[in-house]
Amino acid sequence: MKKIIFTLSILSLFFNSNYIYSQNVWSTGEILEYEVSFLGIKLGTIKIESIKEDQLNGKPVYYAKATMQSNPGIPFVSLYAIYNSWMDRSLGYSYQFVGNTKTSDGWDYNKIDFDYDKKKITNRHWINDSLITNDVFDITSKINDGCSLFFFARKYTDIKKTVKVPTFIDGKFITTINFIGKREPIKIDAISYPVQTIYFDGKADWQGVYGLSGRFEGWFSDDDARIPIKAYMNVYVGKVLIELTKWKRDGWKPPKA
Repeated sequence: MKKIIFTLSILSLFFNSNYIYSQNVWSTGEILEYEVSFLGIKLGTIKIESIKEDQLNGKPVYYAKATMQSNPGIPFVSLYAIYNSWMDRSLGYSYQFVGNTKTSDGWDYNKIDFDYDKKKITNRHWINDSLITNDVFDITSKINDGCSLFFFARKYTDIKKTVKVPTFIDGKFITTINFIGKREPIKIDAISYPVQTIYFDGKADWQGVYGLSGRFEGWFSDDDARIPIKAYMNVYVGKVLIELTKWKRDGWKPPKA
């Protein structure tokens, strides 16, 4: 497995600078729902919920959950996964990740603990009730899991910098994000008018659920909420479209272009 030594300076650029970042990304009770499609065929759905402000081992955290489910009518796609993340309230890094993924062997339960005091990551997998991996990794910086990365990207969408984000997806990797700050209107079926968005792209040097890897691009709302409106990502079947279909967030309306 490829090992990378991360430096704390990567994230300190954000916390000790005048870069533009949103302070209102987190909204308790927010629910965002997306349709995932390939060449016009609906493959499945993604729902991301900002559950609550919480405490984890005495630290104040945000708790969020992502649910991914494939369309049962698609014979070559089968996916049901629930990912939970407890992240720092800066939205800059994660403290704990718990994932449940349905597999042909049953349920894969994954728990990742990020212990920054001891500079260790503990990554454990169970298949049903049997522990199959219990790996420990050294870390030298704050790090994101696959779920917390979603909120990290939202917060820093408009900093107009390319950043390399330490990311843990069954190993230590880098997610490169080009926050170029390009404004453009985007039209999607769920909104009757063009939405003003901020565009970015990047590359995942890791492989996630259903082969998610490689190049990606996205358009987030050009307001303080930074709601992801549309994205393209690469998975096993090819380049898929991810598009916002429903949302719940107090007081939010998509910004008009």
